[in-house]
Amino acid sequence: MADISTPPSKFSVSKLDKAWLALGAILLALAVFASEHFMPAVIFAVEALGGTAPFIVFAVLAVAYMKATGAENLLAKAFEGRETHMIVMAALLGGLSPFCSCQVIPFIAAMLAMGVPLSAVMAFWLASPLMDPAMFSITAGGLGFDFAVAKTVAAVGVGLLGGMGTMLLKASPVFADPLREKPQVGGCCGVKKPFSDKPHWAFWNDAERRTTFRDTALENGIFLSKWLLLAYVLEYVMLAFVPAEAIASVLGGEGLKPIVLGALVGAPAYLNGYAAVPLVSGLIAQGMSQGAAMSFVIAGGISCIPAAVAVWALVKPRVFAAYIGFAFIGALIAGLVWQAIA
Repeated sequence: MADISTPPSKFSVSKLDKAWLALGAILLALAVFASEHFMPAVIFAVEALGGTAPFIVFAVLAVAYMKATGAENLLAKAFEGRETHMIVMAALLGGLSPFCSCQVIPFIAAMLAMGVPLSAVMAFWLASPLMDPAMFSITAGGLGFDFAVAKTVAAVGVGLLGGMGTMLLKASPVFADPLREKPQVGGCCGVKKPFSDKPHWAFWNDAERRTTFRDTALENGIFLSKWLLLAYVLEYVMLAFVPAEAIASVLGGEGLKPIVLGALVGAPAYLNGYAAVPLVSGLIAQGMSQGAAMSFVIAGGISCIPAAVAVWALVKPRVFAAYIGFAFIGALIAGLVWQAIA
């Protein structure tokens, strides 16, 4: 006899993974309203994912190794010494950290509790969501090695801009008493005490670290695959249904206008750093300028919901506004410089 003592859990759409749900909805819409595009969209996405597979594998294994060895704990060294030194190191290491956006919350909360200057924290905050080992690999595969290097330099540059700007303006009302009274230190990744131990490079000798490596690799492999599949399907839809002339007229050409628009569009249109790569690739194919593409990924990466929530959870609105301001200015500078170089 079936056990009926425990009522079945109710189905909730909110429990479904948003990426898979969006992917299914788009493919269903194609199958119903534009059936001739359904199979081409599937083939395009699968082939594109296959072409990116070597970069995905490298990214997944690199991040898993950093997690399993505890190499991320070396980031503590960025927050030692003089304030200017802390800012430089925080900006440099922020772009290399394997933290996801929500893991930054307990990390930064611990730093602020230890009395680390807000300027160094701002530098890390701005650089961290823009680049990491996995994102560099995916960006190099989708937009080219030169673009990936330029974005990395821009990430460090934006971090330095925000850090130095905060240090120079720390006596202003904007940065006076910056923290919320009760910071929220939760997150989708859970709260982990940072800097718990020194790196253990030969992680395979420890069962717990082997488990961390396996779980991290699996989690990131699924994460990257689902978001890239969604992005490739969106890229196909954009290429198939959005006239190239429309993109070129708005985001193409020289000058400041397309770069400003790229930064403004980046905030609401950004999915995450990985899914943005094929989207930007499609936009460039449609006529988006290189400068607008750079400003798009910089502004969008910093202002996307996961990264912004990490800041909003800990500081007062005026400091959050400064964070967004530094992001926008940094995106414009990066776009102008990359436009001139590219």
